[in-house]
Amino acid sequence: MTIPMFPLGSVLFPGAVLPLQVFEPRYRQMVEDIDAADNRFGVVLINRGFEVGGGDERHDIGTTARVVRRGVSEDGVILLLAVGEERIRVTTWLEDAPYPLAEVETMAETPPAGSAAEAIAAAAAARRRLYALAIEMGAIGQQLELDLPEDAHEAAWALCAAAPLGAFDRQRLLETDDLVIRMETLEQLLVEEAGDLERALHDGG
Repeated sequence: MTIPMFPLGSVLFPGAVLPLQVFEPRYRQMVEDIDAADNRFGVVLINRGFEVGGGDERHDIGTTARVVRRGVSEDGVILLLAVGEERIRVTTWLEDAPYPLAEVETMAETPPAGSAAEAIAAAAAARRRLYALAIEMGAIGQQLELDLPEDAHEAAWALCAAAPLGAFDRQRLLETDDLVIRMETLEQLLVEEAGDLERALHDGG
């Protein structure tokens, strides 16, 4: 299928909320076009370049998003609230007309290679440990509890979205097909982040 694409400097996971401020003329046109269609567009991470002006290099695995709320600011900027739906792979980038367009295919989840519940629990525990260290350092005031959905895939994506990771680590999680491997990767990334904080605490003491 062919859909409009919005390359960004951030990664959108299925189920995650994406607020957007649209001011560039070509993307304002995209908003009008999707409003007249099904309110869906694709989001991919920019590998190199900038969100504004074009000429960027893009990752080929991203997420479809659906606009759930739309408004306009006092200075005329279009304000969108979108929600991630499903992973996609770009098979062909088309010519910008005037905004990016691509032929995409949806990416199905593969059967987990192990216990999804155990992998999710381990990743959630690693996140709690990281936030506890951040509180101890005074980096944050308190840890916000994450109420995970009962569905394993939704819970896994929610953990990915709530993880304090950089864009390329988040892209790595998005590109991982197996839920258990994705959670094991997330756990390892969080453990590494916690290790950095522990060393900083030790050095500061």
